[in-house]
Amino acid sequence: MAYTVGQVARVAGVTVRTLHHYDEIGLLSPSGRTAAGYRRYDDADLQRLQLVLYYRELGFPLEQIAEIIDEPAADPAAHLRRQHELLTVRIKRLQEMVAAIEFAMEASKLNIHLTPEERFEVFGDFKPEEHEAEAERRWGGTDAYRESNRRVAGHSKEDWLRIKAESEEWGRRIVAVLASGAPADSPEAMELAEEHRQVISRWFYECSYEVHTGLADMYLADERFTAHYENIAPGLAEYLNEAIHANAISRA
Repeated sequence: MAYTVGQVARVAGVTVRTLHHYDEIGLLSPSGRTAAGYRRYDDADLQRLQLVLYYRELGFPLEQIAEIIDEPAADPAAHLRRQHELLTVRIKRLQEMVAAIEFAMEASKLNIHLTPEERFEVFGDFKPEEHEAEAERRWGGTDAYRESNRRVAGHSKEDWLRIKAESEEWGRRIVAVLASGAPADSPEAMELAEEHRQVISRWFYECSYEVHTGLADMYLADERFTAHYENIAPGLAEYLNEAIHANAISRA
């Protein structure tokens, strides 16, 4: 059976642009085309796409994914065993990290000494205190929580306005990169992912690459974080997740 690029995108949960990019780099080229040149995918193409998405979810860069799935000695059972092993390791790592994961939106008890007018200027409708109880429940015993709590207690109104301005400027630039069609593991996207990590380290707590990738996974696992990035631009949550993982692998 033949499938159009739109049908494959809907079934796989990816964008048409992503499939076009996979075709351009030779990672997933359709088995056929119509007389008019439109892509047509068959069942074997879908099986290959499934492997690509498995390994992408595990944080592998696209170039390495191509090497893995094109390995002559590898069969479907071997891929499943490898994915099982990698997922088992990743689950263990995430379980060990969960106590250290924290983010600025609900990082700590924000002991911010601002007037009501200043708070509205800085945060708008967002009320940090509404997240205090959950933040303390999830991360209250971690070093990251204590460090962030200590740092934000010393932030002035000017500090918070600077954080806000930096975040908004970063948001404009990553949306532009996303809109340009650059893949998440492009140098431009990875540089913005690195900048994202450094902002957290500069203003809140030391954000290692391991913690940063844990945060990236939370952006997709927690619907509130997903909604935050999707409100900036559709598809940004997944794009940022992939860019952060690619950046961590690149700099490891």
